[in-house]
Amino acid sequence: MEYYEALLRFARDPYSGPEIVVIGGGTGLATLLRGLKMFTYQLTAVVTVADDGGSSGLLRRDMGILPPGDIRNCLMALADTEPLMTELINYRFRNGQLSGHNFGNLFIAAMSEICGNFFDAVTNFSKVLRVRGRVLPVSLADITIRAELADGSVIEGEHAIGGRRATPETPICRIRMTPEQAPAFDKAIAAIDAADLIICGPGSLYTSIIPDLLFPEVVAAIRRSRAPRIFICNLMTQPSETMGYDCSDHIRAVLDNVELETAAGLFDYCVASDSSISPETLLRYAEQSAEPVVFDREAVEALGVRLVTVPLATVEEGKLRHDHVLLARTVLSLGLSHAAERDAAV
Repeated sequence: MEYYEALLRFARDPYSGPEIVVIGGGTGLATLLRGLKMFTYQLTAVVTVADDGGSSGLLRRDMGILPPGDIRNCLMALADTEPLMTELINYRFRNGQLSGHNFGNLFIAAMSEICGNFFDAVTNFSKVLRVRGRVLPVSLADITIRAELADGSVIEGEHAIGGRRATPETPICRIRMTPEQAPAFDKAIAAIDAADLIICGPGSLYTSIIPDLLFPEVVAAIRRSRAPRIFICNLMTQPSETMGYDCSDHIRAVLDNVELETAAGLFDYCVASDSSISPETLLRYAEQSAEPVVFDREAVEALGVRLVTVPLATVEEGKLRHDHVLLARTVLSLGLSHAAERDAAV
């Protein structure tokens, strides 16, 4: 593999690895972080704060804190803890008044009251978990998102958007946030400005990735960066959000929501999977109206993005996931090659 020696050096000494910022939320982002921390500890996850469902939603409504769920997932992906501590933080209560709550979410909520603010709570929680890197909310504001559909209807809230019953006649046209002028977190912008590599995704397109890009400061920071910028496409479509979407449709949805005509200047590369998936797995996903995302090379590259395909799909506990090690090696190699091309052109 090209740049093998550099990757080997990073693996031996992750403190020497490049500064990487990953943007998004959900399990996809946590999977990527698990791979990247094998090569670098200079990691910053910039995470959505739009979640309003489950334990996060309850704590958000009851205590007025930012939703901790996506942030907790990223912290655990970067943590250096004993298995029992990991099991404890991920434990979800099944009975009584705490039923449905995740212990890690409650820990962050308690830490928020002790520290007096959410950011300090996450910082101190990171120390407890010995986190290799940083996890930052994209904003400290109380954000709500809404989806505008093709039939003119509007769906309020991340949980409702992700849980809706979609049809080919009711695709999502736009995602908006309230308040519209909410500021991005200044530490998140500073991290993007300092990055050697910027990655968006993988994750739910309309409820994890695009909400982070509704902040003009985030988009401006990505566009002015000289670092390579990579969009990681999902393995499968999501029936509630991306029914029938090809790879280029994912990128075009981002551009439509941030009001850009071309991805040049926002993304340099798109990484997609070209794995063969077993018929049994395809059938199981088809029952949920999900199918593999097609990598339509010409359409992607017409948007000003280089498409890179790698066999990234693997099955974990019956679910398709990105191979976190191969994904990390792929994006790091792209970052190194891009930097070499850029420096040679100067």
